[in-house]
Amino acid sequence: MENSYQYLDSESKYTNKHGVLINLANIEDEKILIAFESLKVSKRIEELYTNPIKIFDSTTLLSIHHHLFQDVYIWAGEVRTVNISKNGKPFFEGERFHIAFQYINTLIEEYRKIKKTNKTEIANKLAEILDHINFLHPFREGNGRTQREFLRLLALEKNIKLNLNPPDNKKIYDRYMNGTINSDVNILTELILDLIEIQNN
Repeated sequence: MENSYQYLDSESKYTNKHGVLINLANIEDEKILIAFESLKVSKRIEELYTNPIKIFDSTTLLSIHHHLFQDVYIWAGEVRTVNISKNGKPFFEGERFHIAFQYINTLIEEYRKIKKTNKTEIANKLAEILDHINFLHPFREGNGRTQREFLRLLALEKNIKLNLNPPDNKKIYDRYMNGTINSDVNILTELILDLIEIQNN
């Protein structure tokens, strides 16, 4: 599956002269940075399973991103200041972020009104929230991991387990990527419906 991002960053705010993201470890090799980032973020994700962040509203995305990437980037938890496109499709313009965050807040309010036992409606609303967060793409790096954790924490509010990133499960990852890249809420709804588990406690 293609993964071609383009960034309008003429001032190189985020990258060094080699095109590698500027990072706290001063790593200048992209492959080493990817491995370093993966190790650090995986550890931080584990922490959130023990001590989950409470979702307040859409701005909690910033808190989650900061927690996950605090060991890697100085701008962890800050919205991007460059515009991004993928495979020629632009994400939401940074200049209008406030509008998108407000709309996602409305979706979260609708989600919280759904009965805990209504799995279909829960899955549909979570898919809608995920689709809009993905289009928002508020960060220069780490959007996917942040939005998957955001969805997991939202699901926890209704005693639901939801893991959109199970280890070594390419089928689930491909369905997730297909749904997010193509902005297909039906695909995302079906995926979430397949994955959610209602807990008894």
